[in-house]
Amino acid sequence: MWKKRLAVLAVAAGAAVVLSIPVLSTAAKGKPAATGAKGDGREACYGCHEEVKALKEGSKHARLSCESCHDNLKEHLANYENKPGTNLEPAKCGSCHKNEYDSFFTVNYEAQPRKEKGIPTGRSPMQDKLLAGHGFTFEHNEPRGHAFMVVDQFIVDRFQGGRFQYKKGAWGMDATGKTWDILTDTGAKLPETAMAGNPTCIQCKTSDHILTWKFMGDKDPKAKWDRSSDIVAVAKDTQNPVGCIHCHDPHGTQPRVVRDGLIQAIEKDPSGNIFAKDGKTDLKVVSFRDGFRKIGVMEKTDSRLMCAQCHVEYNCNAGFQWSDGQKVGYDDQRTNHFPLKNAKDLLAHYKKLDFYDFKHAITGARLVKLQHPEAETYAGSVHDRAGVGCADCHMPRMKGKDGKTFKSHGVIRPAHHVKEACLGCHPKSTVEQKSYQIEGTRNYIRGKMRKAEYWLGQLIDTYAAAKRMGIGEDVLAKAREKHEEAHVLWEYWTAENSDGFHNPELARDSLTSSIAASKAGVKLLNDAMEPKK
Repeated sequence: MWKKRLAVLAVAAGAAVVLSIPVLSTAAKGKPAATGAKGDGREACYGCHEEVKALKEGSKHARLSCESCHDNLKEHLANYENKPGTNLEPAKCGSCHKNEYDSFFTVNYEAQPRKEKGIPTGRSPMQDKLLAGHGFTFEHNEPRGHAFMVVDQFIVDRFQGGRFQYKKGAWGMDATGKTWDILTDTGAKLPETAMAGNPTCIQCKTSDHILTWKFMGDKDPKAKWDRSSDIVAVAKDTQNPVGCIHCHDPHGTQPRVVRDGLIQAIEKDPSGNIFAKDGKTDLKVVSFRDGFRKIGVMEKTDSRLMCAQCHVEYNCNAGFQWSDGQKVGYDDQRTNHFPLKNAKDLLAHYKKLDFYDFKHAITGARLVKLQHPEAETYAGSVHDRAGVGCADCHMPRMKGKDGKTFKSHGVIRPAHHVKEACLGCHPKSTVEQKSYQIEGTRNYIRGKMRKAEYWLGQLIDTYAAAKRMGIGEDVLAKAREKHEEAHVLWEYWTAENSDGFHNPELARDSLTSSIAASKAGVKLLNDAMEPKK
C-alpha cells in the first residue's frame, strides 16, 4: 500500500506543491534558482514529502541532496517504517558556515558564569524573601552565551538536586561542546537544592528533540518525549545547545521559528500579536506528519520573532488554578504557554488562563514566576518602532579570518560593544556618549527595581505582623491581592535581562505601579492594626 502511495505522490507532487504552499518557494526571490543534481533520488523523497520540496527547490540549499543530512534512505524507501536518520548537529551546518559556527561557540568572558541574581550586588538582592517558597531561591543566575544554554540549565542548584556537575570542576566552566563531555551525573542530591526541571523548558535550550517532540509536547506513540517525561532521561538525551535549525530552515534556508508555544500563540491571534504589522504576521505555518510537527516560515528575516522562541515570558511549570486552587499538571497544555503580554497585562492574562505558579511562603499570595520577557518588553519601544531588530544590536557584522563578512552568532552585549551595536545608526555619537546614556538609563531603572523590592518586603513583613495580631481574613485577602499585583510588576524586571533598557518607559511605569500597589497593601494592613495597638 505504501509503495502505491509513494508512486502516486511522486507523479502529483511537482504540480501540486507549488499550488498548495506558494509562499514557501520565495526565499531565493531575486536570485538565480539553484537546482538539485539530476538523478540524486530526491524525487522519490518528494513523493511523500511535498512540503519539503516547496521549501527546498529554488532555494540556496537546492543543490544539496537529501543524503547531505539524512542516512538510511534506501532502507526507508524500501519500507517507510525504517525511519531515516537526520543529522541535527550544529557542526553539520558549521562545515559550510564556519564563521557563524565558530562565533557561536566563542566564549564571551565578559558574561560571568554562575552570577547569582539574589546577592547584594545582583539584580534582585531581596530575591530569597520575595520568592520564598520557590526553587529559584536556591540558585538563580544571570544568563551567559547561547553555547552554555544547556549546561547552565543542568548544573544550577534548583535543577534535580544539583546532581549534574562539571567533570573538571571550576576548570570546566568555559568548556563548550557536547553536554555530556562537559558534565557528569553524580546521582547525588546536594543539600540546599531543589528538584525542579521539566521537559518543556529544555525545548528552547536545544534543538536535539525537534523530531521526537510532538507539537505542544502532547503525548503521542510517535513521540519519544512529552511534557510529562522523566526530566533526567530527557536531560541525558540532550547533547547540544540550541542549533542553527531553530531559526534557519535546513531544507531551504528560509528564516523560521520552531518553538511550538510561540507558533500556537501567533496562530491564535495573527493580527493582534506583538509581531503583527498592518494586521498580519509574516509567518506561514507549515505542518509535518499530519500535525505532529509545525514550523513557522517567514518571507523576511525577523529576529524579533526568532529570538522570541526563548527570550520571552512563558509557562513551562506545573501550577494551580486561580478559580479553585486545583493542581495543573503536565498533562495540561497550560504547562507550555506563551502569553506574549508585557508587565502591565500579564496578571490579567494569567487570571483569565486560570493559572498561577506557587503561593508565597509567608503571605500565601498566588504568584506568577516570570521567565525572561525580552521580546514583549521590546515590543512598542522606541527602537522597535524605528524598525530595529534584535540582531541589529546583538549580532553585528564582522570579518572572519578568511576575509569574508558575516553576521556574528556570538550574541554580544551592546553595552560592552557600543561601536558595533550603536554607532551604525548613531554615527554622530561617540562610544563614550552612548555608553553614558545607556548606563544612565539602566541606573535609573535599577533604582526603581530596588525601591519596588523594598516595598514588597515591607508588605510581606506587615502582612506577617497583621496575621500575628489576628487581623481578619477579609483584610488579609485584600492585602494578598495587592501582593499578587505588585509581584508581577516587579519580578518581570528581574527576569528581563536589560535592566530596563529595552523599554525604559514601560519599566518605569510598571515598577512605580508595583511600588504603589505594595504601599497600598501596607496601608491597608496598618489601618487594620492601628485600633489594636
